[in-house]
Amino acid sequence: MRKQLNRALAAGVCALALLLGAAPAAQAQLGVGRPKGQELIDGIIVKVDNQIVLRSDVETIYAQEVARAEGKALPPDLRCKILQSLVLNKLMLARADVDSVTVTDARVNGELDRRMAYFVQQVGSEKKLEELYNKSAKSLKDDLRPQVKEQLVQQEMQEKITGKLAVTPREVNTYFNKIPKDSLPYYSTEVEVGQIVMPAQVNEAAKQAAIAKLNDLRAQVLAGASFEELAKKYSEDPGSAVQGGLLGFFKRGELVPEYEAAARKLEPGQMSPVVQSQFGFHLIQFIERKGDSYSTRHILLKPATGTADASASAKKLARLRTQILSDSISFAKAAKDNSSDKASSTNGGLLANRQDGGSRIPLDKLDPAVFFTIDTMKVGHITPPLPYRTDDGKDAMRILYLKSNTPPHQANLNDDYQKIAAAALGEKKSKVLDEWFVKNRGTVYLEVAPEYAQCKVLDVQL
Repeated sequence: MRKQLNRALAAGVCALALLLGAAPAAQAQLGVGRPKGQELIDGIIVKVDNQIVLRSDVETIYAQEVARAEGKALPPDLRCKILQSLVLNKLMLARADVDSVTVTDARVNGELDRRMAYFVQQVGSEKKLEELYNKSAKSLKDDLRPQVKEQLVQQEMQEKITGKLAVTPREVNTYFNKIPKDSLPYYSTEVEVGQIVMPAQVNEAAKQAAIAKLNDLRAQVLAGASFEELAKKYSEDPGSAVQGGLLGFFKRGELVPEYEAAARKLEPGQMSPVVQSQFGFHLIQFIERKGDSYSTRHILLKPATGTADASASAKKLARLRTQILSDSISFAKAAKDNSSDKASSTNGGLLANRQDGGSRIPLDKLDPAVFFTIDTMKVGHITPPLPYRTDDGKDAMRILYLKSNTPPHQANLNDDYQKIAAAALGEKKSKVLDEWFVKNRGTVYLEVAPEYAQCKVLDVQL
C-alpha cells in the first residue's frame, strides 16, 4: 500500500489547484507563470502516449512538499512517488482520449474565470497580478487554459473510475482501528462557521446609465465606428476586451441563456439590442457560424452597486437573523432559500474545509476576516449584517453563524467521524486507482528519461 502522500497525489495534482484555489506558491504548479527570478530548468522526463511530464512538474511539487514539511525528514524516494502519481494522471488523460471523456469549453471558461478572480483577490488587483508575473491578464488566462482543461479532464476520468465508491460505518471503524494509537493525529481548535450572503443590488440609475452607454456605443458602430476598438476601450470583460470583445466559438448551452438567445437570432455582422445577464449588460456582435458552433464579440458593462443597495440587502439579512434567533426558521433552511453563495448554501450555509471537504475548519485555516469576527463569539451567535466582497469581486452583505467550537483533541470516532470517513474513502479510492493503473498500464507507450529510470513508475504494489 502506498503512503498517504502518494495516495493524495494519485488523486490528481489538479485537486490541490482546484480545491485550494492556488495562492502564489501554488500558481507555479498551475502554470500561471512564475514570478520573475523563479524560473526552473525544464525538459520532458516522461512520455505517456501523446502526454508528457516535465521536470518542472516534479520539482514544483517537490518544493511544495519540502516547504510543507517545515524541516521534517521527507521520504528519500519522494520524487519517484510524485512522478508515479503524475504518470497515473497522464495515463488517465491518455485513456480519456480513447474513451472520449471530455469537458465543455463553458466549464473550462468558468473555472478560468473563478481562478483568475481568486488570483486578483489574493494580490489586491488585476494590475498587481500582471506586475507580479510580468504578463497581461489575458496572457495569464491563456497560459492557464490548457492546464485547467487537462485538470478537469483528469477529474472527469477519476470520477468515472471512483465516483460511485462509498464507505460503510463498519469500513470506517475498521480503518480507524488499524491506526496505531500513538499515530493518531492531534487536531487543533476547529470551528463550524455558517454564512448567508446577499449581493448588493444594482440601483436603477446605474442600470439605466449602463444601458444608455451601450445604446450610444451601438449607434457609433452603426455610424461606422469599429466595434473592436470600442470593445477594447469600454468593455469591462478583461478576458475579451483586449481582443476587441472576441469570445470565439461556443456551442448551444455553453453561454448564459440570455446571451445565447440574443446571439443566435443574429446574422453575421448584426448587433443585438442591449442584453442583460448575470454578468451585467452586453452589446453583442455576431461573427459567423460553423456547424453547431457560433462566434461572437461583445462589449460588457457592469453597473456599479451603491451603498443604498447594500443597505437593502442588510435590512433583509437583519430580518432573517431575527427569524433564525427566534427559531422561526433554521439557519440551514434560511441559507438554502436565501444565500447567493451556492457552495455553502447547499451545505446548510456552512463553509467547507478545503482540505477534506468537511464543515470543521482549523482556526489557522480560516479566512482572516472570518477569524477576527468569530474570535469573540459564543457558539450559536449570529453576527449583524457585515460588508463582504465575493470571490468574483462583487459587493455583498452577509451574516456569520458560529455553529460549533471543538477544542484541541486527539482524533476519535465521535468527534472526527467525517474526517476519518473521508480518509477511509480516500484509501479505498486509492486502491481502485491502483487496480485501474495496473490493468491499463500496458495499453500505452511509455518513455522515461534516464535520470528517472530507477523510479520504475509503472510498478505498483497492490
